[in-house]
Amino acid sequence: MDRIWAPWRMEYISTTTVKGDKRCFLCIDSKDDNKLFVVGRKGTAFVIMNKFPYTNGHVMVVPVRHTGLLEGLTDEETMDMMGLVKIMTTIYKEEFKVDGINVGINVGRAAGAGLEEHIHIHMVPRWFGDANFMAVVGETRVISEHIEATYQKLKSKFIEKIF
Repeated sequence: MDRIWAPWRMEYISTTTVKGDKRCFLCIDSKDDNKLFVVGRKGTAFVIMNKFPYTNGHVMVVPVRHTGLLEGLTDEETMDMMGLVKIMTTIYKEEFKVDGINVGINVGRAAGAGLEEHIHIHMVPRWFGDANFMAVVGETRVISEHIEATYQKLKSKFIEKIF
């Protein structure tokens, strides 16, 4: 049996919403933005780095209001979230020179939602060859840059786009 030492996962496990627990790792105060890797905010939504990324630069676009229902989003929340998806798409193309981007929403646990109580949009930058032998044969993903370095790049570009 292969074992991977990942002690940082305990933070995720201990703060994820569980039945009967009111904590939600996506319900955050703006004063904690830098500590929690919030790339930026616009209107009723924000962009946050995924601490357990599929690829380098994986982010989530999140409504500020806690809701698990896609159909429960207001028109303003929907527009703000999609506006952030557009901004991040531009940033990925300019800063990361991506070959593509996966944009998706997992609605409900059966669809793969790890946190179904707070809807969010995943944005995963992709490059040709990113599914190399490590992922295919070794069943291991390699994240090529430290999350703090990626965060600083994304945040500075986000600020340029907003202002």
